[in-house]
Amino acid sequence: MKKIMPVIAALGLIAVCVLGFFGYRAARKYIPTKEMADLKSFYGVSGEDTAILYNQELQEARGLYMNGQTYLPISWVNEHINKRFYWDGTENMLVYALPDQIVYADGETQGANGKPLLLDREDGVWLALGLVNNYTDVEILAFDSGDVKRVFVTDWGTRNMAAVKKSGKVRVRGGVKSPIVTEVERDMQVAVLESMEKWSKVQTPDGHLGYIQNKCLDTPEPQAFEGTAELPEYYGTPMDEKVVMAWHQVTSREGNAGLNKLLEKTRGVNVVSPTWFALTDNEGNYSSLADQDYVKAAHDKGIQVWALLDNFSDDVQSEKLLASTSTRKKLIDSLMADVEKYDLDGLNMDFEGLKQEAGVHYVQFLRELSIPCRQKGIVLSVDNTVPAEFNKFYDRKEQGIVVDYVVIMGYDEHYNGGAPGSVASLGYVRDGIENTLKLVPREKVILGVPFYTRVWTETDEGVKSSALGIEEAKAWIEANQVDLYWQKELGQYYGELPLENGIKMVWMEDEESLKLKMNLARENDLAGVACWKLGLEDEEAWTAIGWD
Repeated sequence: MKKIMPVIAALGLIAVCVLGFFGYRAARKYIPTKEMADLKSFYGVSGEDTAILYNQELQEARGLYMNGQTYLPISWVNEHINKRFYWDGTENMLVYALPDQIVYADGETQGANGKPLLLDREDGVWLALGLVNNYTDVEILAFDSGDVKRVFVTDWGTRNMAAVKKSGKVRVRGGVKSPIVTEVERDMQVAVLESMEKWSKVQTPDGHLGYIQNKCLDTPEPQAFEGTAELPEYYGTPMDEKVVMAWHQVTSREGNAGLNKLLEKTRGVNVVSPTWFALTDNEGNYSSLADQDYVKAAHDKGIQVWALLDNFSDDVQSEKLLASTSTRKKLIDSLMADVEKYDLDGLNMDFEGLKQEAGVHYVQFLRELSIPCRQKGIVLSVDNTVPAEFNKFYDRKEQGIVVDYVVIMGYDEHYNGGAPGSVASLGYVRDGIENTLKLVPREKVILGVPFYTRVWTETDEGVKSSALGIEEAKAWIEANQVDLYWQKELGQYYGELPLENGIKMVWMEDEESLKLKMNLARENDLAGVACWKLGLEDEEAWTAIGWD
Protein backbone atom coordinates (compact mmCIF):
# COMPACT_ATOMS: atom_id res chain seq x y z
CA MET A 1 0.00 0.00 0.00
CA LYS A 2 2.91 2.27 0.86
CA LYS A 3 4.24 1.69 -2.67
CA ILE A 4 0.88 2.58 -4.32
CA MET A 5 0.30 5.86 -2.50
CA PRO A 6 3.14 7.78 -4.16
CA VAL A 7 1.84 6.66 -7.56
CA ILE A 8 -1.68 7.82 -6.74
CA ALA A 9 -0.35 11.15 -5.52
CA ALA A 10 1.69 11.58 -8.67
CA LEU A 11 -1.30 10.80 -10.85
CA GLY A 12 -3.41 13.25 -8.87
CA LEU A 13 -0.80 15.95 -9.31
CA ILE A 14 -0.68 15.27 -13.05
CA ALA A 15 -4.48 15.43 -13.21
CA VAL A 16 -4.50 18.74 -11.38
CA CYS A 17 -1.86 20.10 -13.75
CA VAL A 18 -3.78 18.92 -16.80
CA LEU A 19 -7.04 20.39 -15.50
CA GLY A 20 -5.25 23.57 -14.62
CA PHE A 21 -3.70 23.79 -18.11
CA PHE A 22 -6.99 23.27 -19.89
CA GLY A 23 -8.76 25.57 -17.45
CA TYR A 24 -6.19 28.27 -18.15
CA ARG A 25 -6.63 27.81 -21.89
CA ALA A 26 -10.39 27.94 -21.51
CA ALA A 27 -10.11 31.10 -19.45
CA ARG A 28 -7.88 32.70 -22.08
CA LYS A 29 -10.34 31.75 -24.79
CA TYR A 30 -13.61 32.73 -23.18
CA ILE A 31 -12.89 35.48 -20.66
CA PRO A 32 -13.33 38.88 -22.41
CA THR A 33 -10.23 41.00 -22.75
CA LYS A 34 -10.12 44.45 -21.22
CA GLU A 35 -7.47 45.65 -23.65
CA MET A 36 -8.32 49.02 -25.22
CA ALA A 37 -7.84 49.43 -28.98
CA ASP A 38 -5.14 51.69 -30.36
CA LEU A 39 -7.51 54.19 -31.96
CA LYS A 40 -4.74 56.04 -33.76
CA SER A 41 -3.89 52.84 -35.57
CA PHE A 42 -7.56 51.87 -35.95
CA TYR A 43 -8.45 55.11 -37.78
CA GLY A 44 -5.01 55.77 -39.22
CA VAL A 45 -4.78 59.36 -37.97
CA SER A 46 -3.11 61.42 -35.29
CA GLY A 47 -2.45 65.06 -34.52
CA GLU A 48 -4.29 67.44 -36.85
CA ASP A 49 -5.13 64.71 -39.36
CA THR A 50 -8.81 63.77 -39.34
CA ALA A 51 -10.29 60.45 -40.45
CA ILE A 52 -13.11 60.71 -42.99
CA LEU A 53 -15.76 58.00 -42.89
CA TYR A 54 -18.19 58.17 -45.78
CA ASN A 55 -21.24 55.95 -45.38
CA GLN A 56 -19.28 54.23 -42.59
CA GLU A 57 -16.34 53.39 -44.88
CA LEU A 58 -12.93 54.75 -43.88
CA GLN A 59 -11.59 56.89 -46.72
CA GLU A 60 -8.05 57.09 -47.98
CA ALA A 61 -8.29 60.88 -47.96
CA ARG A 62 -7.82 62.72 -44.67
CA GLY A 63 -9.30 65.91 -43.28
CA LEU A 64 -7.52 68.57 -41.23
CA TYR A 65 -8.32 70.04 -37.84
CA MET A 66 -7.05 73.62 -37.79
CA ASN A 67 -8.25 76.96 -36.43
CA GLY A 68 -10.51 75.04 -34.08
CA GLN A 69 -12.55 73.44 -36.88
CA THR A 70 -12.42 70.59 -39.37
CA TYR A 71 -11.60 70.99 -43.06
CA LEU A 72 -12.19 68.51 -45.89
CA PRO A 73 -10.09 68.32 -49.08
CA ILE A 74 -12.01 69.84 -51.98
CA SER A 75 -10.87 67.00 -54.24
CA TRP A 76 -12.64 64.50 -51.98
CA VAL A 77 -15.73 66.70 -51.64
CA ASN A 78 -15.97 67.06 -55.43
CA GLU A 79 -15.57 63.35 -56.06
CA HIS A 80 -18.00 62.09 -53.43
CA ILE A 81 -20.62 64.57 -52.22
CA ASN A 82 -20.66 67.93 -54.03
CA LYS A 83 -18.98 68.70 -57.35
CA ARG A 84 -20.30 72.27 -57.42
CA PHE A 85 -17.49 73.57 -55.23
CA TYR A 86 -15.29 74.84 -58.06
CA TRP A 87 -11.69 75.85 -57.41
CA ASP A 88 -10.16 78.30 -59.86
CA GLY A 89 -6.48 77.46 -59.69
CA THR A 90 -5.68 80.28 -62.10
CA GLU A 91 -7.11 83.05 -59.92
CA ASN A 92 -6.94 81.15 -56.61
CA MET A 93 -10.58 81.47 -55.67
CA LEU A 94 -13.50 79.25 -54.77
CA VAL A 95 -16.59 79.69 -56.94
CA TYR A 96 -20.02 78.30 -56.14
CA ALA A 97 -22.83 78.88 -58.63
CA LEU A 98 -26.28 79.03 -57.04
CA PRO A 99 -29.42 79.30 -59.19
CA ASP A 100 -29.53 83.08 -58.84
CA GLN A 101 -26.03 84.18 -57.82
CA ILE A 102 -22.37 83.22 -57.62
CA VAL A 103 -20.59 82.96 -54.29
CA TYR A 104 -16.84 83.63 -54.21
CA ALA A 105 -14.24 82.95 -51.52
CA ASP A 106 -10.47 82.81 -51.16
CA GLY A 107 -7.95 82.11 -48.44
CA GLU A 108 -8.80 85.38 -46.68
CA THR A 109 -12.56 84.85 -46.56
CA GLN A 110 -13.93 84.19 -43.10
CA GLY A 111 -17.12 82.51 -42.00
CA ALA A 112 -19.63 83.75 -39.43
CA ASN A 113 -17.39 82.34 -36.70
CA GLY A 114 -14.50 84.53 -37.79
CA LYS A 115 -12.46 81.56 -39.03
CA PRO A 116 -11.22 80.90 -42.59
CA LEU A 117 -13.72 79.23 -44.88
CA LEU A 118 -10.95 77.49 -46.79
CA LEU A 119 -7.27 76.67 -46.66
CA ASP A 120 -5.19 77.20 -49.79
CA ARG A 121 -2.06 75.14 -49.12
CA GLU A 122 0.70 73.58 -51.15
CA ASP A 123 -0.87 70.15 -50.61
CA GLY A 124 -4.28 71.26 -51.87
CA VAL A 125 -7.40 73.23 -51.06
CA TRP A 126 -9.44 72.43 -47.98
CA LEU A 127 -13.02 73.49 -47.22
CA ALA A 128 -14.42 74.20 -43.75
CA LEU A 129 -16.91 71.60 -42.64
CA GLY A 130 -19.59 74.24 -42.07
CA LEU A 131 -19.19 75.54 -45.61
CA VAL A 132 -19.57 72.06 -47.06
CA ASN A 133 -22.58 71.36 -44.86
CA ASN A 134 -24.35 74.57 -45.92
CA TYR A 135 -24.45 73.53 -49.59
CA THR A 136 -24.54 69.73 -49.41
CA ASP A 137 -27.47 67.43 -48.69
CA VAL A 138 -25.71 64.92 -46.44
CA GLU A 139 -25.39 64.33 -42.71
CA ILE A 140 -22.03 65.48 -41.32
CA LEU A 141 -20.96 64.68 -37.76
CA ALA A 142 -17.55 65.77 -36.46
CA PHE A 143 -15.84 64.23 -33.44
CA ASP A 144 -12.83 66.46 -32.92
CA SER A 145 -12.49 66.88 -29.15
CA GLY A 146 -10.14 63.95 -28.58
CA ASP A 147 -6.72 62.84 -29.76
CA VAL A 148 -8.20 60.83 -32.63
CA LYS A 149 -10.28 63.17 -34.75
CA ARG A 150 -12.84 61.87 -37.21
CA VAL A 151 -15.79 63.07 -39.26
CA PHE A 152 -18.71 60.93 -40.39
CA VAL A 153 -20.32 61.91 -43.71
CA THR A 154 -23.47 59.92 -44.44
CA ASP A 155 -26.04 60.04 -47.22
CA TRP A 156 -29.61 60.48 -46.09
CA GLY A 157 -31.85 57.44 -46.31
CA THR A 158 -33.09 54.45 -44.35
CA ARG A 159 -30.82 53.04 -41.64
CA ASN A 160 -31.28 50.04 -39.35
CA MET A 161 -31.36 51.35 -35.78
CA ALA A 162 -31.34 49.35 -32.55
CA ALA A 163 -31.66 50.30 -28.88
CA VAL A 164 -29.02 49.06 -26.46
CA LYS A 165 -30.80 46.83 -23.92
CA LYS A 166 -27.67 45.87 -22.00
CA SER A 167 -24.45 47.84 -21.57
CA GLY A 168 -21.62 46.35 -23.57
CA LYS A 169 -18.25 46.72 -25.17
CA VAL A 170 -17.83 47.67 -28.82
CA ARG A 171 -14.78 45.88 -30.20
CA VAL A 172 -12.51 46.11 -33.22
CA ARG A 173 -13.79 42.73 -34.48
CA GLY A 174 -16.40 40.22 -33.43
CA GLY A 175 -15.07 38.19 -30.49
CA VAL A 176 -14.45 38.85 -26.82
CA LYS A 177 -10.69 38.77 -27.31
CA SER A 178 -10.77 41.71 -29.72
CA PRO A 179 -9.65 45.09 -28.27
CA ILE A 180 -12.31 47.54 -27.09
CA VAL A 181 -13.09 50.59 -29.22
CA THR A 182 -15.74 52.13 -26.96
CA GLU A 183 -18.63 51.23 -24.66
CA VAL A 184 -22.36 51.77 -24.96
CA GLU A 185 -24.93 52.15 -22.21
CA ARG A 186 -28.50 50.95 -21.97
CA ASP A 187 -31.10 52.89 -24.00
CA MET A 188 -28.49 54.32 -26.36
CA GLN A 189 -29.31 54.08 -30.09
CA VAL A 190 -26.80 52.54 -32.48
CA ALA A 191 -26.89 52.16 -36.26
CA VAL A 192 -26.59 48.50 -37.21
CA LEU A 193 -24.45 48.22 -40.31
CA GLU A 194 -24.10 44.44 -40.52
CA SER A 195 -25.74 41.61 -38.55
CA MET A 196 -24.14 38.23 -37.97
CA GLU A 197 -25.07 35.22 -35.87
CA LYS A 198 -23.74 36.50 -32.54
CA TRP A 199 -22.25 39.91 -33.33
CA SER A 200 -23.28 43.06 -35.20
CA LYS A 201 -21.22 45.86 -36.69
CA VAL A 202 -22.49 49.20 -35.39
CA GLN A 203 -21.91 52.94 -35.42
CA THR A 204 -22.12 54.40 -31.93
CA PRO A 205 -23.42 57.81 -30.80
CA ASP A 206 -19.89 58.87 -29.81
CA GLY A 207 -18.66 58.36 -33.36
CA HIS A 208 -17.05 54.95 -33.48
CA LEU A 209 -17.37 51.81 -35.58
CA GLY A 210 -17.03 48.34 -34.14
CA TYR A 211 -18.68 45.08 -33.20
CA ILE A 212 -21.00 44.32 -30.28
CA GLN A 213 -22.70 41.13 -29.13
CA ASN A 214 -26.27 40.78 -30.37
CA LYS A 215 -27.48 39.98 -26.86
CA CYS A 216 -26.80 43.62 -25.97
CA LEU A 217 -29.18 44.93 -28.65
CA ASP A 218 -32.88 44.99 -29.33
CA THR A 219 -34.04 43.87 -32.77
CA PRO A 220 -32.92 46.44 -35.38
CA GLU A 221 -35.67 48.39 -37.10
CA PRO A 222 -35.46 50.54 -40.25
CA GLN A 223 -35.67 54.27 -39.65
CA ALA A 224 -35.74 57.04 -42.26
CA PHE A 225 -33.26 59.90 -41.98
CA GLU A 226 -33.52 63.05 -44.07
CA GLY A 227 -32.07 66.51 -44.00
CA THR A 228 -33.98 69.64 -43.08
CA ALA A 229 -31.94 72.10 -45.13
CA GLU A 230 -33.76 73.75 -48.04
CA LEU A 231 -31.29 73.47 -50.90
CA PRO A 232 -31.68 75.83 -53.87
CA GLU A 233 -33.70 74.69 -56.86
CA TYR A 234 -32.22 75.16 -60.33
CA TYR A 235 -35.47 76.03 -62.09
CA GLY A 236 -35.44 76.69 -65.82
CA THR A 237 -37.17 78.46 -68.70
CA PRO A 238 -38.64 75.66 -70.82
CA MET A 239 -41.03 76.16 -73.70
CA ASP A 240 -44.68 75.30 -73.13
CA GLU A 241 -44.77 73.06 -76.21
CA LYS A 242 -42.63 70.42 -77.89
CA VAL A 243 -39.56 71.88 -79.55
CA VAL A 244 -39.05 71.61 -83.30
CA MET A 245 -35.71 73.31 -83.85
CA ALA A 246 -33.78 73.81 -87.06
CA TRP A 247 -30.14 74.77 -87.02
CA HIS A 248 -29.30 77.38 -89.63
CA GLN A 249 -25.66 77.45 -90.66
CA VAL A 250 -24.80 81.08 -91.30
CA THR A 251 -21.29 81.72 -92.63
CA SER A 252 -21.66 85.37 -93.65
CA ARG A 253 -23.89 88.30 -92.87
CA GLU A 254 -25.45 87.90 -96.30
CA GLY A 255 -26.54 84.41 -95.29
CA ASN A 256 -29.03 85.85 -92.83
CA ALA A 257 -31.16 87.05 -95.72
CA GLY A 258 -31.91 83.48 -96.77
CA LEU A 259 -33.96 82.57 -93.70
CA ASN A 260 -37.41 83.20 -95.15
CA LYS A 261 -36.74 81.09 -98.24
CA LEU A 262 -35.31 78.24 -96.16
CA LEU A 263 -38.38 78.23 -93.92
CA GLU A 264 -40.81 77.96 -96.84
CA LYS A 265 -40.70 74.16 -97.02
CA THR A 266 -40.46 73.52 -93.28
CA ARG A 267 -43.26 72.21 -91.13
CA GLY A 268 -43.93 73.00 -87.48
CA VAL A 269 -40.62 74.75 -86.77
CA ASN A 270 -40.87 76.87 -83.63
CA VAL A 271 -37.16 77.47 -82.99
CA VAL A 272 -34.33 78.38 -85.32
CA SER A 273 -30.71 78.32 -84.16
CA PRO A 274 -28.37 80.36 -86.36
CA THR A 275 -24.65 79.65 -86.05
CA TRP A 276 -23.83 83.28 -85.30
CA PHE A 277 -21.24 83.27 -82.54
CA ALA A 278 -17.80 81.66 -82.81
CA LEU A 279 -15.05 81.90 -80.19
CA THR A 280 -11.91 83.45 -81.62
CA ASP A 281 -9.31 83.26 -78.82
CA ASN A 282 -8.70 82.22 -75.22
CA GLU A 283 -9.72 85.61 -73.83
CA GLY A 284 -13.47 85.16 -74.19
CA ASN A 285 -13.85 87.04 -77.47
CA TYR A 286 -16.04 85.80 -80.29
CA SER A 287 -17.08 86.82 -83.77
CA SER A 288 -20.71 87.61 -84.45
CA LEU A 289 -22.99 87.44 -87.47
CA ALA A 290 -26.09 88.41 -85.49
CA ASP A 291 -28.75 90.40 -87.28
CA GLN A 292 -31.79 92.21 -85.82
CA ASP A 293 -33.83 91.91 -89.03
CA TYR A 294 -33.32 88.12 -88.91
CA VAL A 295 -34.74 87.95 -85.40
CA LYS A 296 -37.69 90.14 -86.34
CA ALA A 297 -38.44 87.96 -89.37
CA ALA A 298 -38.41 84.84 -87.20
CA HIS A 299 -40.55 86.45 -84.52
CA ASP A 300 -43.05 87.56 -87.14
CA LYS A 301 -43.52 83.87 -87.96
CA GLY A 302 -43.86 82.91 -84.27
CA ILE A 303 -40.42 81.31 -84.22
CA GLN A 304 -37.91 81.72 -81.40
CA VAL A 305 -34.23 82.41 -82.10
CA TRP A 306 -31.57 80.55 -80.07
CA ALA A 307 -28.19 81.84 -81.22
CA LEU A 308 -25.42 79.23 -81.31
CA LEU A 309 -21.90 79.65 -79.89
CA ASP A 310 -19.16 77.25 -81.00
CA ASN A 311 -15.51 76.60 -80.11
CA PHE A 312 -14.36 75.32 -83.50
CA SER A 313 -11.49 77.76 -84.09
CA ASP A 314 -7.97 76.34 -83.98
CA ASP A 315 -7.03 79.45 -81.99
CA VAL A 316 -9.26 78.37 -79.10
CA GLN A 317 -8.12 76.00 -76.37
CA SER A 318 -11.27 75.57 -74.30
CA GLU A 319 -9.38 74.09 -71.37
CA LYS A 320 -7.52 77.41 -71.06
CA LEU A 321 -10.33 79.80 -71.91
CA LEU A 322 -12.84 78.31 -69.50
CA ALA A 323 -10.40 77.77 -66.63
CA SER A 324 -10.38 81.47 -65.77
CA THR A 325 -13.29 82.85 -63.77
CA SER A 326 -12.78 86.38 -65.09
CA THR A 327 -12.69 85.11 -68.69
CA ARG A 328 -15.88 83.10 -68.22
CA LYS A 329 -17.52 86.20 -66.75
CA LYS A 330 -16.38 88.32 -69.68
CA LEU A 331 -17.77 85.80 -72.16
CA ILE A 332 -21.07 85.48 -70.31
CA ASP A 333 -21.49 89.25 -70.02
CA SER A 334 -20.88 89.62 -73.75
CA LEU A 335 -23.39 86.91 -74.61
CA MET A 336 -26.05 88.43 -72.41
CA ALA A 337 -25.41 91.86 -73.91
CA ASP A 338 -26.02 90.38 -77.37
CA VAL A 339 -29.12 88.59 -76.10
CA GLU A 340 -30.54 91.97 -75.12
CA LYS A 341 -29.25 93.81 -78.18
CA TYR A 342 -30.74 91.36 -80.68
CA ASP A 343 -33.82 90.36 -78.65
CA LEU A 344 -32.79 86.69 -78.62
CA ASP A 345 -34.98 84.04 -77.03
CA GLY A 346 -32.24 81.59 -76.22
CA LEU A 347 -28.65 80.44 -76.53
CA ASN A 348 -27.35 77.14 -77.89
CA MET A 349 -23.91 75.99 -76.74
CA ASP A 350 -22.02 73.81 -79.22
CA PHE A 351 -18.64 73.01 -77.66
CA GLU A 352 -17.14 70.00 -79.38
CA GLY A 353 -13.85 68.13 -79.17
CA LEU A 354 -13.18 69.18 -75.58
CA LYS A 355 -10.19 67.67 -73.82
CA GLN A 356 -10.98 65.83 -70.62
CA GLU A 357 -9.28 68.48 -68.48
CA ALA A 358 -11.70 71.05 -69.92
CA GLY A 359 -14.77 69.18 -68.67
CA VAL A 360 -14.96 70.62 -65.15
CA HIS A 361 -14.45 74.15 -66.48
CA TYR A 362 -17.07 73.72 -69.22
CA VAL A 363 -19.68 72.52 -66.75
CA GLN A 364 -18.87 75.45 -64.46
CA PHE A 365 -19.30 77.80 -67.44
CA LEU A 366 -22.78 76.34 -68.02
CA ARG A 367 -23.69 76.76 -64.35
CA GLU A 368 -22.63 80.40 -64.41
CA LEU A 369 -24.24 81.14 -67.79
CA SER A 370 -27.51 79.60 -66.60
CA ILE A 371 -27.88 82.27 -63.89
CA PRO A 372 -28.48 85.34 -66.11
CA CYS A 373 -30.43 83.16 -68.56
CA ARG A 374 -32.68 82.06 -65.71
CA GLN A 375 -33.08 85.61 -64.44
CA LYS A 376 -33.92 87.02 -67.88
CA GLY A 377 -36.11 84.11 -69.05
CA ILE A 378 -33.65 83.09 -71.78
CA VAL A 379 -33.67 79.44 -72.88
CA LEU A 380 -30.28 77.73 -72.49
CA SER A 381 -29.63 74.59 -74.53
CA VAL A 382 -26.47 72.50 -74.88
CA ASP A 383 -25.44 70.21 -77.74
CA ASN A 384 -23.83 66.85 -76.94
CA THR A 385 -22.68 63.87 -78.93
CA VAL A 386 -24.24 60.56 -77.89
CA PRO A 387 -23.03 59.41 -74.46
CA ALA A 388 -19.88 57.26 -74.40
CA GLU A 389 -17.21 56.39 -71.89
CA PHE A 390 -14.71 58.78 -73.47
CA ASN A 391 -17.01 61.83 -73.16
CA LYS A 392 -18.45 61.27 -69.66
CA PHE A 393 -16.64 64.42 -68.50
CA TYR A 394 -19.27 66.52 -70.31
CA ASP A 395 -21.36 65.59 -67.24
CA ARG A 396 -24.80 65.38 -68.82
CA LYS A 397 -26.39 64.80 -65.43
CA GLU A 398 -25.24 68.22 -64.19
CA GLN A 399 -26.16 69.79 -67.53
CA GLY A 400 -29.65 68.37 -67.10
CA ILE A 401 -29.95 70.17 -63.76
CA VAL A 402 -28.72 73.64 -64.68
CA VAL A 403 -29.75 74.10 -68.34
CA ASP A 404 -33.16 74.01 -70.00
CA TYR A 405 -32.48 71.51 -72.78
CA VAL A 406 -29.82 68.90 -73.46
CA VAL A 407 -29.61 68.17 -77.19
CA ILE A 408 -28.42 64.75 -78.40
CA MET A 409 -26.59 65.13 -81.69
CA GLY A 410 -27.82 61.76 -82.91
CA TYR A 411 -25.56 61.56 -85.95
CA ASP A 412 -21.91 61.21 -87.04
CA GLU A 413 -21.98 57.56 -86.05
CA HIS A 414 -19.61 57.15 -89.00
CA TYR A 415 -17.69 60.21 -90.12
CA ASN A 416 -15.14 61.29 -92.69
CA GLY A 417 -11.80 59.70 -91.87
CA GLY A 418 -13.38 56.66 -90.27
CA ALA A 419 -14.79 53.37 -91.50
CA PRO A 420 -17.76 53.40 -93.90
CA GLY A 421 -21.21 53.17 -92.40
CA SER A 422 -24.42 54.90 -91.50
CA VAL A 423 -24.47 58.49 -90.31
CA ALA A 424 -27.25 57.62 -87.85
CA SER A 425 -28.50 54.04 -87.67
CA LEU A 426 -31.63 53.40 -85.66
CA GLY A 427 -29.78 51.41 -83.00
CA TYR A 428 -27.22 54.17 -82.59
CA VAL A 429 -29.93 56.74 -82.03
CA ARG A 430 -31.89 54.45 -79.71
CA ASP A 431 -28.81 53.87 -77.55
CA GLY A 432 -28.09 57.58 -77.51
CA ILE A 433 -31.57 58.32 -76.20
CA GLU A 434 -31.57 55.52 -73.61
CA ASN A 435 -28.16 56.45 -72.23
CA THR A 436 -29.02 60.14 -72.09
CA LEU A 437 -32.27 59.44 -70.24
CA LYS A 438 -30.28 57.66 -67.53
CA LEU A 439 -28.81 61.06 -66.72
CA VAL A 440 -31.23 63.75 -67.92
CA PRO A 441 -35.00 64.10 -67.36
CA ARG A 442 -36.92 63.36 -70.57
CA GLU A 443 -38.64 66.75 -70.42
CA LYS A 444 -35.23 68.32 -71.04
CA VAL A 445 -33.99 66.04 -73.83
CA ILE A 446 -34.09 67.08 -77.49
CA LEU A 447 -33.14 64.60 -80.22
CA GLY A 448 -30.93 65.96 -82.99
CA VAL A 449 -31.48 64.28 -86.39
CA PRO A 450 -29.50 64.62 -89.63
CA PHE A 451 -30.70 66.08 -92.91
CA TYR A 452 -27.64 64.62 -94.61
CA THR A 453 -25.90 61.37 -95.42
CA ARG A 454 -22.49 60.35 -96.73
CA VAL A 455 -21.47 58.78 -100.02
CA TRP A 456 -18.49 56.55 -99.27
CA THR A 457 -15.85 55.67 -101.84
CA GLU A 458 -13.68 52.63 -101.14
CA THR A 459 -10.81 51.84 -103.52
CA ASP A 460 -7.34 50.35 -103.39
CA GLU A 461 -6.16 53.80 -102.35
CA GLY A 462 -8.33 53.82 -99.21
CA VAL A 463 -11.66 55.14 -97.98
CA LYS A 464 -13.10 58.64 -98.24
CA SER A 465 -16.54 60.19 -98.09
CA SER A 466 -18.47 63.30 -98.99
CA ALA A 467 -21.53 64.66 -97.19
CA LEU A 468 -24.70 65.17 -99.20
CA GLY A 469 -27.98 66.68 -98.08
CA ILE A 470 -31.11 64.57 -98.44
CA GLU A 471 -32.22 66.38 -101.58
CA GLU A 472 -28.77 66.15 -103.15
CA ALA A 473 -28.36 62.49 -102.17
CA LYS A 474 -31.66 61.57 -103.84
CA ALA A 475 -30.48 63.30 -107.01
CA TRP A 476 -27.21 61.33 -106.87
CA ILE A 477 -29.13 58.07 -106.46
CA GLU A 478 -31.30 58.84 -109.46
CA ALA A 479 -28.47 60.07 -111.65
CA ASN A 480 -26.41 56.93 -110.99
CA GLN A 481 -29.41 54.56 -111.05
CA VAL A 482 -28.43 53.07 -107.71
CA ASP A 483 -30.73 50.37 -106.38
CA LEU A 484 -31.68 50.81 -102.75
CA TYR A 485 -32.37 47.96 -100.31
CA TRP A 486 -34.14 48.39 -96.97
CA GLN A 487 -32.00 47.52 -93.96
CA LYS A 488 -34.53 46.85 -91.19
CA GLU A 489 -31.98 46.69 -88.38
CA LEU A 490 -30.46 50.03 -89.41
CA GLY A 491 -33.79 51.64 -90.25
CA GLN A 492 -32.47 52.91 -93.61
CA TYR A 493 -32.09 52.17 -97.27
CA TYR A 494 -28.65 51.06 -98.45
CA GLY A 495 -27.25 51.30 -101.95
CA GLU A 496 -23.95 50.78 -103.72
CA LEU A 497 -22.36 51.68 -107.02
CA PRO A 498 -19.58 49.45 -108.39
CA LEU A 499 -16.43 51.15 -109.71
CA GLU A 500 -13.57 49.82 -111.81
CA ASN A 501 -11.27 49.81 -108.81
CA GLY A 502 -13.72 49.82 -105.91
CA ILE A 503 -17.20 50.71 -104.78
CA LYS A 504 -19.36 53.64 -103.69
CA MET A 505 -21.81 53.10 -100.82
CA VAL A 506 -24.61 55.12 -99.30
CA TRP A 507 -26.78 54.65 -96.23
CA MET A 508 -29.70 56.93 -97.00
CA GLU A 509 -31.26 59.45 -94.69
CA ASP A 510 -34.73 60.32 -95.94
CA GLU A 511 -38.31 60.64 -94.76
CA GLU A 512 -38.47 56.91 -93.98
CA SER A 513 -35.42 56.86 -91.71
CA LEU A 514 -36.48 60.15 -90.10
CA LYS A 515 -39.94 58.77 -89.30
CA LEU A 516 -38.35 55.94 -87.32
CA LYS A 517 -36.17 58.37 -85.40
CA MET A 518 -39.16 60.58 -84.66
CA ASN A 519 -41.00 57.49 -83.41
CA LEU A 520 -38.20 56.97 -80.89
CA ALA A 521 -38.60 60.58 -79.76
CA ARG A 522 -42.35 60.12 -79.35
CA GLU A 523 -42.05 56.75 -77.58
CA ASN A 524 -39.67 58.28 -75.07
CA ASP A 525 -41.76 61.45 -74.75
CA LEU A 526 -38.75 63.68 -75.38
CA ALA A 527 -38.93 67.45 -75.21
CA GLY A 528 -38.30 68.01 -78.88
CA VAL A 529 -36.36 67.42 -82.06
CA ALA A 530 -33.57 69.44 -83.69
CA CYS A 531 -32.57 69.17 -87.35
CA TRP A 532 -29.13 69.69 -88.86
CA LYS A 533 -29.44 71.67 -90.99
CA LEU A 534 -31.80 73.96 -92.90
CA GLY A 535 -31.30 73.73 -96.66
CA LEU A 536 -30.10 70.13 -96.85
CA GLU A 537 -33.57 68.60 -96.74
CA ASP A 538 -36.42 68.24 -99.21
CA GLU A 539 -40.10 68.84 -98.49
CA GLU A 540 -40.71 65.11 -97.94
CA ALA A 541 -38.29 65.14 -94.99
CA TRP A 542 -40.61 67.49 -93.14
CA THR A 543 -43.47 65.03 -93.41
CA ALA A 544 -41.54 62.94 -90.87
CA ILE A 545 -40.73 65.79 -88.48
CA GLY A 546 -43.28 66.90 -85.94
CA TRP A 547 -45.34 65.72 -83.00
CA ASP A 548 -48.81 65.37 -84.51
